[in-house]
Amino acid sequence: MVLLPESLQALKKVAKEVGLDLRGASLNLDGGFDSIANRKCIFNAAIHALRLRVERTFAWEDKFKRLLLRFERIQQRHYGMKLMAYTLINLRAFCGT
Repeated sequence: MVLLPESLQALKKVAKEVGLDLRGASLNLDGGFDSIANRKCIFNAAIHALRLRVERTFAWEDKFKRLLLRFERIQQRHYGMKLMAYTLINLRAFCGT
């Protein structure tokens, strides 16, 4: 976590030397990198909003034990369970229960 600012500068330097354009690139970090200093280094409102949606979706999925523990071995069945869970999440949100 402490090395992130220094590492980002090194990444920019290497990208510049090899001719790699980083504009429009996104950076995905684990929650362990979450600190005020690191947020200032990488803050981008669009990325932050997307990350918030992704984390919220994972939290919603965790409410469904069948998805959390992955009882289904067959991919299509697991995907179907996810679709049912998302449907229930949306119904709860729209119906207000």
